[in-house]
Amino acid sequence: MMENETSANEREIIAKFKPRARLLLQLGDQLIKNESIALLELAKNAYDADASVVSIIMRQPDSLEDCYIEIEDDGFGMNADIVENVWLEPGSSFKQEQYEERKITPKFHRLPIGEKGIGRFGAHKLGNVIEMTTKRANDKEVYVKIDWRQFLKEKYLEDVPIKIIEREQPEYFTNGRTGTRILIKGFRKLWERSMAREVQRAITSLTSPFDSVDSFTPMFDVIDKPGWFDDILTWDGVKDYALFQFDVTMQGSSVTDFTYKFTPWASMTKLRERVVGISDPLVENYLTIKADNDVVNLNNYKIGPIHFKGYIFDMDTFIMKMGVSDKTGFKNYLKTNGGIRVFRDGLRVYDYGEPENDWLALDFRRFQQPSKAISNNQIVGAIEINRADSADLEEKTNREGFVSNDAYNAFKNTILHVIDVVEILRQTDKKNLKEVYGPTPKSEPVMSLLGEAQRYVEEKVKDSEVKEEIKKYLHKIEQDYKIVTDNLLKAAGAGLNMSVVIHEVEKIIYEVDKVLKAEKASDRALKLVQHLSSLIDGYAELIRKSDLVNENVLKIIDQALFNAEFRLETHKIEVIKQYKKDDFAPSVRCKLARNLMISTIMNLIDNSIYWLDQKEYRKIENKEEFAKKIYINVNVETNYINIIFADNGTGFLLPTEEITEPFVTGKKNGAGMGLGLHIASEVLSAQGGKISFPDADEYELPEEFKHGAIIVLSLKK
Repeated sequence: MMENETSANEREIIAKFKPRARLLLQLGDQLIKNESIALLELAKNAYDADASVVSIIMRQPDSLEDCYIEIEDDGFGMNADIVENVWLEPGSSFKQEQYEERKITPKFHRLPIGEKGIGRFGAHKLGNVIEMTTKRANDKEVYVKIDWRQFLKEKYLEDVPIKIIEREQPEYFTNGRTGTRILIKGFRKLWERSMAREVQRAITSLTSPFDSVDSFTPMFDVIDKPGWFDDILTWDGVKDYALFQFDVTMQGSSVTDFTYKFTPWASMTKLRERVVGISDPLVENYLTIKADNDVVNLNNYKIGPIHFKGYIFDMDTFIMKMGVSDKTGFKNYLKTNGGIRVFRDGLRVYDYGEPENDWLALDFRRFQQPSKAISNNQIVGAIEINRADSADLEEKTNREGFVSNDAYNAFKNTILHVIDVVEILRQTDKKNLKEVYGPTPKSEPVMSLLGEAQRYVEEKVKDSEVKEEIKKYLHKIEQDYKIVTDNLLKAAGAGLNMSVVIHEVEKIIYEVDKVLKAEKASDRALKLVQHLSSLIDGYAELIRKSDLVNENVLKIIDQALFNAEFRLETHKIEVIKQYKKDDFAPSVRCKLARNLMISTIMNLIDNSIYWLDQKEYRKIENKEEFAKKIYINVNVETNYINIIFADNGTGFLLPTEEITEPFVTGKKNGAGMGLGLHIASEVLSAQGGKISFPDADEYELPEEFKHGAIIVLSLKK
């Protein structure tokens, strides 16, 4: 400390930080979450040292006195100067400087993965004593021994002496070998089988299961416990069960390469493989990366190209019966290994893809759209980025992913964009699977949602009284909902919109889920479930009182357009009312549920607005002019009054035989539930009518509408 006299009334003191010796132990404890992370940090050091192999061996795990872990690599090693001034320097900027200078390793041309300079201090999490032997080419072998307990005895960091021994004649790295060997002894606790298996899983997942780093192999084994890993299901034993695969590359604001594949098992003889490429009309519509209709441009950040590959599994009971022999092992593998992981230069960025880190909110999305969205235990995915190009994706010091900044948000939204497109394509193949090999009841999507809520209550709610009360109401909801779906459209009640029922059911159950998680099954959760139950009762009562009324079809169309007038003007869509140009007289009257038909036509308008906007975005990107239009006409036949509805948008991107199924949609980012055309189909059917999707030449249409969506609502006269 120095003192400077500045005036008669002031004294300036020049002081310095004096780090306590225990600070190093605190760094390791707070920043290294568990044993797996500690060993992974040491394995990454081997990668940065240009090693081709890092071997991690444990011996005597059931003896605190004799147990030790040996980590050895064949990298370029260290000399005494590097050990003293880099390895023993907490927070060293040595690797960060190498990265900034783009200084690659001599043998495998790697940029350093580590940059914080603190990972090695997590070694004390494994044991109290560390011995390191290392040798660099043309340098002496170096030996260092550290007893971490000394850092608790001494007051300041500078008071703990570290002895570095240089050996003229190497004792371990003989015959010209180089590398680093670390022994960790003095364990704090005994290792159990479950801990070792978790470490084995973590070490195995350090490199991508799809595109491993050929020049780097991490290995882990427990010598004295050969049976500890015998029954672990590996990726090679699981991957062939994946029914759906995708391989996508993104760069700038575009998807630059895209492949989706549906591969039925050999036992699924009634189905064929389907491959969808980048030129598919649906995929073409989503080549521009967007989040909430805003273009995401990766070139605005240092992220570089992104390669995203994934395998998706179907865990429905009727599917697994067709080919999965070890169902328990299969489910357990996906439970612990499912999710989407991130790899940079082939090495994993923790902790993306860990069971507790739902970083893309896949499970949340699944709860919202159970028949469409995928959950973490249904996908094994890997995202590859380059170290050299991804400087704006900065890893957190505590090894829990990237810092949440604008670059990370763009990265995350890009991944979600791809998942949305894959989910849309997967819907078609899932529908075919269920049609051929399993039941497809109308109420299944909502029943699935209820099932997930019931499972969550069973697993998470601890209070037995609260649990039983919630289960009772969920069961009642399930029974009442079945009654509603069986009877709703038979009655086709005036003033009742079926979509409200479905939306309300989903909305309230979603709220129940949020409250159960946040408030641990409070009274509010019970009231929400009770509200849902009374809601279903209320709709059932409305259904019983419904009736059909003789109405003028033209006035129904006019009313629907009037209701949507503001939205149509806002989106600058011209409506061509061809039906106004003919004199239909009384021939356009029939019995129908007025409000249901108005709502049905408004659903068609909503769909057109969305897809016309999508086409406009693409035209703008290509610097082309485009005027959005909707065409409506009426055609009277002997038995039917036909409402012809067309637009000049993208047309149908999914097969028309699928789009009237509930929860099937080509829209992404939650823009639609997939109910509009399903409701329209059921409404028409309940009134003796039908919905159809004719070819462009079946009705007289202006040329500009022949490549858009064409729908005919046929009402029974």
